[in-house]
Formats: sequence, structure tokens, C-alpha cells
Amino acid sequence: RHCTDVICCVIFIVVILGYIALGVVAWVHGDPRKVIYPTDSYGQFCGQKDTFNENKTILFYFNILKCASPVVLINLQCPTTQLCVSKCPDRFATYIDVQASYRYKPDQWNYFKQFCKPGFNNPRKSVAQVLRDEDCPSMIIPSRPFLKRCFPDFSTKNGVLTVANQTTFKDGRGKTRNVTDLREAANGINNVLDARSVGMKIFEDYAISWYWILIGLFIAMIVSLLFLVLLRFTAGVLFWIFIFGVIGIIGYGIWHCYWEYDHLKGIPGSDLTVYDIGFQTDFRVYLQLRQTWLAFMIILCIVEIIIILMLIFLRNRIRIAIALLKEGSRAIGYIMSTLFYPIVTFILIAICISYWAVTAVFLATSGEPVYKVMANQTLCKYANLTCDPETFNTTNVTRLCPGAQCTFAFYGGESLYHKYIFIFQLANAFVFLWLVNFAIALGQCTLAGAFASYYWASRKPADIPLWPLFSSFGRAIRYHTGSLAFGALILAVVQLIRVILEYLDHKLKGTQNSFTRFLLCCLKCCFWCLEKFLKFINRNAYIMIAIYGKNFCTSAREAFFLLMRNVVRVAVLDKVTDFLLFLGKILVAGGVGVLAFFFFTQRIPVFAQEAPALNYYWVPLLTVIIGSYLVAHGFFSVYAMCVDTLFLCFCEDLERNDGSTAKPYFMSASLHRILGKKELSPKKA
Repeated sequence: RHCTDVICCVIFIVVILGYIALGVVAWVHGDPRKVIYPTDSYGQFCGQKDTFNENKTILFYFNILKCASPVVLINLQCPTTQLCVSKCPDRFATYIDVQASYRYKPDQWNYFKQFCKPGFNNPRKSVAQVLRDEDCPSMIIPSRPFLKRCFPDFSTKNGVLTVANQTTFKDGRGKTRNVTDLREAANGINNVLDARSVGMKIFEDYAISWYWILIGLFIAMIVSLLFLVLLRFTAGVLFWIFIFGVIGIIGYGIWHCYWEYDHLKGIPGSDLTVYDIGFQTDFRVYLQLRQTWLAFMIILCIVEIIIILMLIFLRNRIRIAIALLKEGSRAIGYIMSTLFYPIVTFILIAICISYWAVTAVFLATSGEPVYKVMANQTLCKYANLTCDPETFNTTNVTRLCPGAQCTFAFYGGESLYHKYIFIFQLANAFVFLWLVNFAIALGQCTLAGAFASYYWASRKPADIPLWPLFSSFGRAIRYHTGSLAFGALILAVVQLIRVILEYLDHKLKGTQNSFTRFLLCCLKCCFWCLEKFLKFINRNAYIMIAIYGKNFCTSAREAFFLLMRNVVRVAVLDKVTDFLLFLGKILVAGGVGVLAFFFFTQRIPVFAQEAPALNYYWVPLLTVIIGSYLVAHGFFSVYAMCVDTLFLCFCEDLERNDGSTAKPYFMSASLHRILGKKELSPKKA
């Protein structure tokens, strides 16, 4: 063994050090409070502890009519004064009325002035001057907080848009206006509030069912682990049970869909179509339609037919794959520690994700408050120019543009660091992809080295190293960090290009240029295929690196041509094995999912009282199903790597040896029989 791809190893280490430095710089300049707390027109955080606004957690807009849309509000770009308040207004009121009655109705003034600028308490000041200087809002509207900002309390009554059940309001400038005048400012508010309602209900469901979700994932882990342990002894029986189990689960799904479809027959409204009712935030509405269950039944029938046909035509190949899995089971039986290595990969990836997310947040919040001139007049030449709030009132802007305000716009800066924040974010994403792919590559090379030590042992298990997994991990880190980083770098470049293409596609989604959309679609497809191909090449290159210790390019070339010389075996054995392992994942996820479905819908009498009352039972159900699949994937990936390694070792064994006494095969007799080689002079165990 010797160090491979040293230059790439040095570059990789330098990049990691630079990545750490980037994180430190971002931590120094960034301030996550800019994301957590809304910011008023003076650049102060709402709700920040130990400040004047500690008890004022909500942002209030003086004149929401000046805001074009909720997106403008969320981005803090609305051309009106914004203040931190402790609560949103709960009534209609105008400054004119409150000022006129402040002597004999002081309670109204005391309530209204909490929405004025801090320290303002001069009801004798003329209305014109107050509105010009924006000391107080001309009106307040019943509102409710959303995203820590006061939005009008919109509702629909008999198809008519209302605010607090009123259709008109006084604008504080002597006019009575209709609530529909708020439509432009509140464009999309109803949809946003519906999304808020759904989001809050989903959050509530997670809050009361999280421990049951963890129990479901734990059950999935136990089932996956038991499957892998039992596979060593009963691979064939278990796999046929799993195959027919998947067929049975899908069959039950077909029966259940038909039962629901037949049960809804004759019920009023059940014959409506999905198109008739449109989009509904309560998905349970769709389950009351016969068309929904008919669609589910057709989809499940198609899946059932496809699986049955594949089993019929691939039955002989499946027998071969099961036998190969038995050999893999035997290898894992000798190296049981490999079953838990996915936990190491998971921890490494979790660290990468956490560091990337924290760095991204600190980079996004790096910068000083930037203030811009917000003018009511569209022809004001100073509009959107930067300004200094401390000296703004001494400039000519207020004279040339009456009503103009120097308000907080966003966080940024003119320094070299702030100018290149986007580049730093791009670098953050790229290094993140590189590190994640390196963690995956390290896991694949480590597992491949452990299983290769099993295959190339003359006497099994006597010649297997004492700690094969740890020995393989040490070799990969000590000698092949550069090679693994090289392969991960190539994959990270392609993935970054795919991310950029997705971003461009999102930005150009509204374009009418058909050629641009076609070109982007072709590029996305090509780079998707390239990524899949590179993952396949890298995986087998890491196996060759683990076996022979050569550099990445040499290993990738030898692995590729070795597989091409055995392309039929690759298609028959490797892919059928992947298919069987996929069925195992589906069975684990489906079995745990069915159990979770009966539990969360309170259909298990023993646990009916324990099941939490949910808004949407599909929230924890989908979480359990997807989580169970990922858990099963983590355990089954060990088997997949074992089979790939043994198969590549077998192909190499066949080419380098001939079964003679001088060049005996290293494969076991059972594996030799499986793959049909007649001449055999194995080494004595």
C-alpha cells in the first residue's frame, strides 16, 4: 500500500481548512437574530431580549395600503413606517377621530398611541403634520399576527370579503373605503393564511405524535436488523416470504380500495370528481370521493401486475441472486460490525448538513442594516437610494419628496466581504456536496475493504483479519483519502451544476421561450444521467481501490472494463439483487406503514386509547413510512455493497486464476457452483 492521489488529498485538506475559516468569518459577521426576529424601520429587532422591544414581538405597518403584496411585507420592502408592537390592533380606528375625542375619551388615545412612534404623545399636533411626519398611522385595522407581522384579519362572509365582519372602513383621511380596496395589498393573503393553518396543524400533529413516530422507526430498525441476521440462515425462504408479502400488502391495498369504493356507492357527493371540488387543504375530503379510491385501486393493480410478471420471467435469475445473497450473508456473519457502519456515515453526513446549514444562515445574515428612501411619489428621483436615518431629516429629500421616509430595507454592505457573499454561499454549497460525497465514498471503500478481506482469505474465517472493518477504515483514511476525495469532487461538480440548472429552471419557469425550456430540460436530463453513471463508476472504483490500493483513475478504468467483460453477469446478478433488496425495503416500510395506519386511525382496539387525536393522520403516517424506508435502506445498503464487492472479486478471481493447483480460485465452492464454473480446485480450508 502507498498513498494515492496525494495532490488531491492536499487540496482536499486545504479546502476543509478554508471551509472552517469561512465558517468562522461567517460566525463573526453573521447574526441569526436577523432571521428569527422581524426588524422595524429603525433596524431594531422585535422581541429581542434585554432591549426596548423585548415585549414587542410583532411588526406593525402604518399603512398597509402602500404594500403591493404579502411578499413585499415579508421582505420588509413596504414603503411605510414599520414599528414593533406587543399586539396587533383589534378594532377599527382613525387618528382623526381619536384626536378629536382624546379629552373626554382618553382610553381611546392611550390604546391608539401604542401604534405610534415611540415617545410620541402629542395629540395637539395637527393631523396634517402627524400624517406628513408619520408619527402615527392614519388608521388601524383589526389584524392578526402571521410570521410575526400584523396582517388584516380577512375573512369571507357569504362570498364577500370582510375585515372583522365589516365591508367598509375609514381611511383616516376623510374617506370611507370598501374593504376590497385592500385586495392589492392583501393579494394572496387568504392562501397564505390557509397555508398557515395547515402548517400549524401539521406542527401540532408532530408535537403530539413525535414519540410514536420514533417508536415506529425503532420497530423498522429492529425488523431490518432481524431480517439481515436471519438472512444468513434462511435467505431463500425469507426472500420468497418478502416477495409474496409485498404482493400480499399490495393485494390488501387493492381490496381495501375496492371496499372503500363500493362502500361510498350511493352516498351523496361521493360521485363528484376531483376536478369538481378543486384543491382542498383538508385532504380527507378527497377520501370521500369514489374516484379517489378507484384511482388508487388502478395504480395498485398496475404495480401488482408488473411485479408478478417480473417474478415470472426472472424466476431463475432470482434463484441465482438468492444464492449469491447467501454468500453475502455468510460474509456479513463473519464481519457483523459492518451492519452498524451506516450509523457512522449517517453521523458524518449529519455533521456536514449541520455545518452547512449554520454557515448558510450566518452568511445570509452577514451585513449591516441598509436604509433606503421610501417615497410615496413614483417620480421622486431619490426613491430607493440609500440614506442615513440620523441625518435624513436635514437633507433636501423630505422637501423635494414630501412624505418620504428613510426606512430599513435589508442587511448588506459595501465591503469586499459583503460583495462576495453570494460567491461564499456557492462555495459553501459546493464544499458541502464534496464532503457529503466523501463521507459516502469513505463508507463504500471501508465496507468493500472488509468484504474483500473475506473473499481473498485462503482459509475462511481463519485468515480474515481480527478487525477487518477497522483495518479497512484505517487503510482508506491513511492511504486513499486523496482518491476518495477525487471521486467525490467529480460527483460534487456535476451535482452543483444540477443545482444551478434547477435554479435557472425555477427562475425561467414563466418564460415563453420554448427553446430555452427545451434546452434546460435536455441539460437537466443529461446531467442526471451523468450523475447516475458517475455514481456507478465511483462505487466500483472504490471497490478496486480497497482491493488493490491503486489511484482513482486506474481503479475506475479497471473496474469499468472488468464489468464490461462481464456485462451479462452484471445485469443478471447485480441488478436482480438490487431489485430483491428494494422489495425488502418496500416490505419493511409497507409493513410498518400498515401498522402505523391502523394505530393512528385508532383501529387497533388495544391501543385505541393511546393513539393521539390528530388533525391529519397522514402526517405521522407518511413520516413513519418514509423514515422506515430510509432506515431499511441504511441496513440493506451494507448487503448491496457486500454483493457488489463479492461479485467484482469473483470476476477478478476468474480472470486471474484458473482453478489449477498453481492458481486456485479463492471463491467458496458454493459460490462457484452458483455461477456455473465446472473446473474447480479450491484451496483447502
